[in-house]
Amino acid sequence: MKRWSQAERTTAIATLVLFISLFLPWYTFGPLSLDGLWHGWMYLVFLLCLAILVYLVSRAGFKEMPFKMPMSGDQLLLFGSVINLVLVVISFIDKPGGIGYSGIGWGWGSFVALIAAVVAAVPLGVPALRARKG
Repeated sequence: MKRWSQAERTTAIATLVLFISLFLPWYTFGPLSLDGLWHGWMYLVFLLCLAILVYLVSRAGFKEMPFKMPMSGDQLLLFGSVINLVLVVISFIDKPGGIGYSGIGWGWGSFVALIAAVVAAVPLGVPALRARKG
């Protein structure tokens, strides 16, 4: 982990929290609850979290990556984190039963996932946005 930058450490921890939150209760209806994988597209978030974590662990283990990547590591992490953020926001808004249906509430897992997705994307996204402006 010493090879990781501060942004990569933050992204790694937040991505791990996001990965775990997919299995927590996201939607509640009385005593019943649904996890974050209720929406089928959230399996993409599951796979992206695994890919991000595997990349970061392999980056910590190798001084130089044994394969050539099509873009920089920060760009790949930013791309994966932003896709995760967009899909989590969509899942957060699109509760089972539709957006206007008030019988289903949010579970604490959905808030954990939303915060983790934002925290994973911000450390890499803010410098990228500043670089585009300047």
